[in-house]
Amino acid sequence: MTTRPKPITPGVGQESVWDYPRPPRLEPFLGSITVELGGKRIASTDHAWRVLETSHPPTYYLPREAFADGVLRETSGSSWCEWKGQATYYDLVTDARVSPKAAWSYLHPSPGFEQIVEAVAVMAALVDRCTVNGEQVVPQPGGFYGGWITSWIVGPFKGVPGSMGW
Repeated sequence: MTTRPKPITPGVGQESVWDYPRPPRLEPFLGSITVELGGKRIASTDHAWRVLETSHPPTYYLPREAFADGVLRETSGSSWCEWKGQATYYDLVTDARVSPKAAWSYLHPSPGFEQIVEAVAVMAALVDRCTVNGEQVVPQPGGFYGGWITSWIVGPFKGVPGSMGW
């Protein structure tokens, strides 16, 4: 039996992932987001969405038009999220680098997540750099989940060893 970890108490201006709901909540995000790959900025927006779920740092979904022309290449495979539905994957492509299956989207999201139809999330660990409001993010640990950790988000975070049952 896995025991629930002890949440870190958030400081002023911080959020605890243990205060996020389950099932997750989708909310608009008004702030600067950038994604870099192969020495190029491949995405930039000041409007996105965050999915907030207990024990997970936020996953950011950017409008498709935030991505530079030609950087999203559809690829094979899919996965299923119990909350958002079936995900479609993309390779991220620049002249200098290809990052396989580094991005995903929901073409037909489940009820409650319609706002992110065709919006694109990026696996921060598979690109050179992602920022939120100018701060470089830290990828959610474990390599499976797509959350972005910033200084205003505290955990502990799902994905670390021993967190499977959280």
